[in-house]
Amino acid sequence: MDYTPSLAAVRDNVAAGNVLLGHSRVVVCSGSRLALTLFIAALQTGPEIVGAVTTQEEGLQKLAETQADVLICTDRLEQGNGGSLVAQAKALAQPPATLMVVTQPRRLMAIHQALQANCDGLCLESNLGFGSVLAAIRSMQTGGLYLDRNLGKSYFEAFADGPGHPLAQLTPREVDILQLMAAGTENQGIGRRLHLSVETVKDHVRHIFHKLNAKSRIQAAVQGIRLGLVEWPDPR
Repeated sequence: MDYTPSLAAVRDNVAAGNVLLGHSRVVVCSGSRLALTLFIAALQTGPEIVGAVTTQEEGLQKLAETQADVLICTDRLEQGNGGSLVAQAKALAQPPATLMVVTQPRRLMAIHQALQANCDGLCLESNLGFGSVLAAIRSMQTGGLYLDRNLGKSYFEAFADGPGHPLAQLTPREVDILQLMAAGTENQGIGRRLHLSVETVKDHVRHIFHKLNAKSRIQAAVQGIRLGLVEWPDPR
């Protein structure tokens, strides 16, 4: 593939991601030392990198020591895997926002672990530089979630578990809200889009959680997509 025509867009996306991360304290963990070096180079003008490691144990140690607020990892690590690291990170007293880059879509267990642990963003390595990471960072900044739509087919074919139907039928308004949740929109943004108060949005979200037997926004979105209630959001 010839990336030459996309060089300006890639540079712009990297620069925008650095601006969004601002003063964040970031731990980067990758099983590829080349990828680790590239992440460090890409992030050098924005956030503070407080840890750069290649194993799950080292990643968790750096997160605990530095109280980093962002974890960027790959699914493949030299020891352990990114999904398990995300789960451990989310169990910390001060859990960071988490972004996992998936090197192989068929590494389903790592993807499953990350989703079950409420990972904030999952991106395909093959899409790096083309806006997926930037979209994930935007969602993370507002408490939303980002799922690379290209991960969907292989994941949902392998993990079609969970209740076959909602506990109760979602109303058209709840479906609208669930679609915006799947796109990473926070409650305030949903309210603006649908002309609702934030408290009304919270009530709808609470009802959606109950009907879909979900404990978090990402679980509700995944369940909604799996059941065909909402569509995979387009990358922003």
